[in-house]
Amino acid sequence: MANPNIVSVATILGGNAGWNLSATLDATLLTVTAEYILKINRIVCTNVDGATAYDLNLLVSGMGSGTTGITTTGADSDVYLAKTISVPADASLVVSDTPIYLMEGDILKGGGSTANKLDLFISYETLID
Repeated sequence: MANPNIVSVATILGGNAGWNLSATLDATLLTVTAEYILKINRIVCTNVDGATAYDLNLLVSGMGSGTTGITTTGADSDVYLAKTISVPADASLVVSDTPIYLMEGDILKGGGSTANKLDLFISYETLID
């Protein structure tokens, strides 16, 4: 199901996931399994520290060469959604509120500049062929 027709998928399941980010800036957060597409609806990062701003890194790794009928030229397999973006103390940052599709084999990675200071939350739908 490398690129299914999302109009005729067998199942669509809604879900949420959250992480208290580590200081490993490219730690694996989730991997999309074969036969699945993940539609991320919203990504929010919250700084749980009351005094200091911390930086967020978030990237998609393992991206393929595009979908059926689309040829990407010179595309990178690792693409940042956020790179050393400062999240102020006691504040939330909306990283994305537009849909992002992750195909099978794609990996969402990320981390904070200091461990246990940033929480990451995503709202998503899983599309299963």
